[in-house]
Amino acid sequence: METTFWEAFGQLSVAHQIGFAFALFVAFGFEFINGFHDTANAVTTVIYTGTLKPTPAVVFSGFCNFLGVLLGGTAVAFAIVNLLPVDLLIDSSSMRAIVMVLSLLLAGVIWNLGTWWMGLPVSSSHTLIGSIIGVGMANSLMTIGNPMAGINWPQVRWVGMALLISPIIGFVSATLMLWAMKRVFKNPNLYHPPGEGDEPPHWIRGVLLATCGGVSFAHGSNDGQKGMGLILLVLIGFLPTYYALDVHHADLAVNMRDAAISISDIMEKEHPDQAAAINANLAPVVSMLEGKRSFSEVSPEERWQVRQAIYRFRKSVVDKEIAPQTIQAIDPCRKHFSRSIEFVPFWVVVGVALALGIGTMIGYQRIVVTIAEKIGKTHLTYAQGASAEVVAAATIMLADAFHLPVSTTHVLSSGIAGTMYANKSGLQTATLKKIALAWVLTLPASILLSATLFIIGDYLIPGARAMAPVIAGS
Repeated sequence: METTFWEAFGQLSVAHQIGFAFALFVAFGFEFINGFHDTANAVTTVIYTGTLKPTPAVVFSGFCNFLGVLLGGTAVAFAIVNLLPVDLLIDSSSMRAIVMVLSLLLAGVIWNLGTWWMGLPVSSSHTLIGSIIGVGMANSLMTIGNPMAGINWPQVRWVGMALLISPIIGFVSATLMLWAMKRVFKNPNLYHPPGEGDEPPHWIRGVLLATCGGVSFAHGSNDGQKGMGLILLVLIGFLPTYYALDVHHADLAVNMRDAAISISDIMEKEHPDQAAAINANLAPVVSMLEGKRSFSEVSPEERWQVRQAIYRFRKSVVDKEIAPQTIQAIDPCRKHFSRSIEFVPFWVVVGVALALGIGTMIGYQRIVVTIAEKIGKTHLTYAQGASAEVVAAATIMLADAFHLPVSTTHVLSSGIAGTMYANKSGLQTATLKKIALAWVLTLPASILLSATLFIIGDYLIPGARAMAPVIAGS
């Protein structure tokens, strides 16, 4: 029988219901802050070139952010979720799971609000990823004595590489695009800051509007999925039986069981020496789903056992170093597993879309001034705005295609810097140093902040304290 959200929520204690509601509030709040923290990335160019007044600019940007979340998919959300072995949230006590989720959420909110107040365009992606790493390391240190064991480091390296190279792509690409525009479009008015009362040429106005919408949509599709990832961590930690398997689509149970049997057969044929260990993790999937067409026919407790079995299977495939040709053979079957456990409830998508879209319409002025006035020694020109935003939208959408979270803030601010360099407008090194310092400090600061909050909560909140690690020889 399908377990509804409200039924699962009603099974929590009052204390856990309050904690869960607060965690959701903070998670949606993070996305709301993300909206007004990153709004400037899209609206700066249209405001400073006189294409749109501030109010219609942020309303337009907010609407495009909303659409981006609704239409952008969910793959990036799971790139965020998979940074942290989510089983840690369940292996701990329920109260410990509450402390873990709240610590990473509060760390992200605190750092984002602090940098916004200082007018620094830092990355919400860096902040979120650092917060997840911090609680994972702190939890592992306190439970098993090894802070490095609680993080999916291959996933961290993959995501970190995208965050590292995307600003470089933004700077170089925007520089090259502005140089190309100067060769093609000879109108000098495109390359000097607009004067008071100046109207941009109609065609460049259209380009700026389109790129503002494009960056906003891309931001919603990428950063919105990071918000979904946060909500999923909350759901996994507080309502594991509700979120364990996708009960809303028929035949998923049949497909998963058939996939498990197919993988077992392939392993027996291709890797008989390792088949027993791999197939042991698939056995619960085969047995518990026998005769079941939908996951709604599986008891809530067994749903989580099936999900855990899938995670153990995934880990065993990596640990056993299965041959590439075997991985390729079982890959179509593994996709059925992903469809069954990697899903986002529709209310989460809508909620994140609303939080990001509404947040986009508020509090944009501080970051706008930094990007438009303090990166270069002159204000933005029409050509600079168009070049930076075309590059930003294209880079973020490319990252979406590869299921990677990137920083809208860093891509666009580096693109602005690139256009200032190409236009020989000069760069304000003091501002760039502050932005670079914030960029360098965001990851370690958010790691330290979330880890500290988690350790404090672990010691202060009843029922959350970790068991001391068992040290060999002690």
